[in-house]
Amino acid sequence: MRVQLSHPSRTVDVKGPKKAKDVLRELNLLAEAHLIIRGDELVTEDEMLADNDDLEIRPVISGG
Repeated sequence: MRVQLSHPSRTVDVKGPKKAKDVLRELNLLAEAHLIIRGDELVTEDEMLADNDDLEIRPVISGG
């Protein structure tokens, strides 16, 4: 699957199928600190992702 990351901006390929939380783990990212987006939908960490999925992973940003 093709994964678009930001901060720093880059694209990586990850072999699938695998659960979203395993993709984050493989990329050394914390599930609590990142959102996974497939198309226009958020993906839960237990959702299976296919090898042909295009994903975007964004950091969670909060402020006040």
